[in-house]
Amino acid sequence: MNSKYWEPEIETMPRPQLQAFQLERLRKTIAIASQSPYYQKVFATHGITPEVIQTIDDVKKIPFTTKADMRLCYPFGMVSGKLDEAVRLHSSSGTTGTPTVIVHSQHDLDSWANLVARCLYMVGVRRSDVFQNSSGYGMFTGGLGFQYGAERLGALTVPAAAGNSKRQIKFIQDFHTTTLHAIPSYAIRLAEVFQEEGIDPTTTSLRTLVIGAEPHTDEQRKKIERMLDVRAYNSFGMSEMNGPGVAFECTEQNGMHFWEDCYLVEIIDPETGQHVPDGEIGELVLTTLDRTMMPLLRYRTRDLTRILPGSCPCGRTHLRIDRIKGRSDDMFIIKGVNIFPMQVEKTLVQFAELGSNYLITLETVNNQDEMMVEVELSELSSDNYIELENLRRAITRQLKDEILVTPKLKLVKKGSLPQSEGKAVRVKDLRDNK
Repeated sequence: MNSKYWEPEIETMPRPQLQAFQLERLRKTIAIASQSPYYQKVFATHGITPEVIQTIDDVKKIPFTTKADMRLCYPFGMVSGKLDEAVRLHSSSGTTGTPTVIVHSQHDLDSWANLVARCLYMVGVRRSDVFQNSSGYGMFTGGLGFQYGAERLGALTVPAAAGNSKRQIKFIQDFHTTTLHAIPSYAIRLAEVFQEEGIDPTTTSLRTLVIGAEPHTDEQRKKIERMLDVRAYNSFGMSEMNGPGVAFECTEQNGMHFWEDCYLVEIIDPETGQHVPDGEIGELVLTTLDRTMMPLLRYRTRDLTRILPGSCPCGRTHLRIDRIKGRSDDMFIIKGVNIFPMQVEKTLVQFAELGSNYLITLETVNNQDEMMVEVELSELSSDNYIELENLRRAITRQLKDEILVTPKLKLVKKGSLPQSEGKAVRVKDLRDNK
């Protein structure tokens, strides 16, 4: 196998050939989707057939698919294949209503595992590596997705699952783990436990970290790399598109390559639904191109990002997207200003006196919306009141410069904010008019 590419022919395919391949797969996907109860109605209403799609740009003729559509079709209204040929399903947690369900054929699982293997191989993971997965298993796709991908690659896998940081560290030491998958907030927590246990991460075999599943800044990534002495690579995935393996950073660490042989990428204005020029931030819209049981067409992810212009020095021709800025539905408005949690994190991570855990609380006080940021202090912080007050003022000033609103800032003791084994909860909205 080529030392640099998992699948050289696909990963370095010239753009015109890649787009012709996409068009062929898009038309085939439309034919498959027409067998689902949901898309049958959509296609009949809008006159969509494979023949209508003459160019990739013709995908615009197809209406968007939304999470609301998926919930209305719960559980199997979007399935195109025969259910007796389905071999697995995954679903969202459904904590805010009816869950969304994705059903897979064996072909779908094989394709997914291959994509994850391609991602891992791209950042240097090989058969000789030991891959430890600290994701939850079960319905959460980060567990089984990386598990099957690492196995396809041929690495020795450690399905450690989520939580129990001391056990994670014991496994890393005992099994000589070289590659770890963790969500960013947990990676920092793990680094803190290393410190608490008096163990130097540089004494372990760990050298590669795969992070994803929650938005994070480049500053946070660099902090993780320093704390654990690893290279940390950004991963993008979502259960509606399989899970992990959709897009991944190469060793250049400058944007995530989107695997265009399996996904058609669009960036739209969230308000108008129209395409935005390459390089401009908008909402990511995705179409599956290699799924037989439950293809999705023009799925609105609500994730905000942009296509990075230019080619990548790694030689891969598949487009790159910037790290996810946030979600269009995560944005909140305070005093007429649009704010994303990642803007707050970008500021906080610059202060060595602060820990990694923070919480934004939005409340209505005297008929006015107020924003409070609670952030934990680090072990490096002083307990001198005057120094802490100066620190609080400095952070508040920088937050105002970044978000254009002056929040209330509260410095709290390390470990006093809730810890989450899953995705970190960053915003608590208690406003009367939310």
